[in-house]
Amino acid sequence: MSRSGQDRLRWVRLAAAVADDKKATDTLIIDVGDVLAVTDHCVITSAANPRQVHAVVDAIEHELKLAGGPAPLRVEGKQEREWVLMDYGAFVVHVFGSAQRDFYQLERLWSDRPRLDWTPTQPLDPS
Repeated sequence: MSRSGQDRLRWVRLAAAVADDKKATDTLIIDVGDVLAVTDHCVITSAANPRQVHAVVDAIEHELKLAGGPAPLRVEGKQEREWVLMDYGAFVVHVFGSAQRDFYQLERLWSDRPRLDWTPTQPLDPS
């Protein structure tokens, strides 16, 4: 795997770990690269309420920047805080409110795709 591919996987896993650190639930990473031309990985996570959706989105953007990762190409749904899509090109992050995740069930849509291990090996640095 190329250096850029390794970095991309590190950033994808970091996005999942940040969501977990912000108490998002049911976070998973799905490898969709073989079936989608527009992205390689999807991070999907749930937040309990609109305030938490906003906090998770802001934290992911901030921590990726601190780690030398990319800025999102676009962010959709941030004002509504029900389903925010963060498009990083090679990967996307979906931060759902619980009701929207139950309704859209993206993980069911991609149930035949492999999932990546993302479990953080250490807590995130609070600074």
